[in-house]
Amino acid sequence: MQHTITTMPATRQPGCPFDPPKELTRLGPITPYTFPDGHQGWLVTGYDQVRAILADPRFSSRKELMRHHPTIDYGDIEVPPAPPGEFLLMDDPQHSRYRKPLVGKFTVRRMRLLTERVEQITAEHLDAMEQAGPPVDLVTAFAKPIPAVVICELLGVPYDDRGRFQQHIDKFLGGETSDDELIAAYTATQRYLAELVAAKRADPTDDVLSDLTDTDLTDEELRGVALILLAAGLDTTANMLALGTFALLRNPAQWTALRSDPALADRAVEELLRYLSVAKQFLRVALEDVEVGGHSIRAGATVILSLNTANRDPGRFPDPHVLDLRRQDGGHLAFGHGIHQCLGQQLARVEMRVALTALLGRFPTLRPAAPEEEIALRPESADIHGIKRLPVTWDA
Repeated sequence: MQHTITTMPATRQPGCPFDPPKELTRLGPITPYTFPDGHQGWLVTGYDQVRAILADPRFSSRKELMRHHPTIDYGDIEVPPAPPGEFLLMDDPQHSRYRKPLVGKFTVRRMRLLTERVEQITAEHLDAMEQAGPPVDLVTAFAKPIPAVVICELLGVPYDDRGRFQQHIDKFLGGETSDDELIAAYTATQRYLAELVAAKRADPTDDVLSDLTDTDLTDEELRGVALILLAAGLDTTANMLALGTFALLRNPAQWTALRSDPALADRAVEELLRYLSVAKQFLRVALEDVEVGGHSIRAGATVILSLNTANRDPGRFPDPHVLDLRRQDGGHLAFGHGIHQCLGQQLARVEMRVALTALLGRFPTLRPAAPEEEIALRPESADIHGIKRLPVTWDA
């Protein structure tokens, strides 16, 4: 029987905060999907098919072509191109113009050199947790502030501005913000970034944004690049840390394995990235007729790429719904693939490895301080999957 789906985003099953919605996992690799405005597109859930489309330049990321969001009926609305600098919503050559000056700032070597600073930041927050005593909300005490401090230091955001900036990013990506609140947060963020760019031009410091002022990028372009880096660096890693901790607490054998064998940390990070896939989906638009997996995708068709189901594809990962920190199967798509593959992936890996192993070492008796059914997840409408609050306690 050929399964279909009529509404996106699909809803996860109660009690399954880590698994993709069953409506998606029961689909074939490529399924026709009708968008709210009647546009006939596709929903792609298979690993090979998602990976192939992400690597194919015949599929576009341009914002002005993305008229068919899974939940919006655009009607006669004309979608403008992405603002200058917001390169995730562009194709080459515009995309490469913004990305190229950044590549050298996020190499594996540079991120490894950051390890000691990430360790210091993590230890400071674990000290504060220990001094405060249980219970605490792990999201606000640990998962959000660690990547916030790291990315803000990298970009040169002053310490006193970080809390305010975090609030704006939460409104962008939390999935529960009204249109008016979203516009207000975006406007306030743009105003702040304009001031920050002006300050870096006047008095450069040792950070990525100051380095970029020495390129041919305009102030408006620098604001767009900074917004992309801050939003990605704050929200995705924060939710991986919170949801990753929750997943380990729900799987005591895996928690114990990581505590007893710190050398397992790198592999554990990769498995958590695969298993959780907090960046759930991407959109692409076919620029010409393309054959994918035996299906003809017509020019102009919008394609929803489901990363969380691709990373649970049984054809690619044996026992895909099992969290196994010793898994040997690499090649997950949690950071995407192709020219838009996450620029900050090495930074995210460092932060996860350092923060999670330090948390387990400091609080071996860590456990949820509320019934699991009371731990609220972000709504499925949120771009990034995650937990709103994670109350935890431990034996003091």
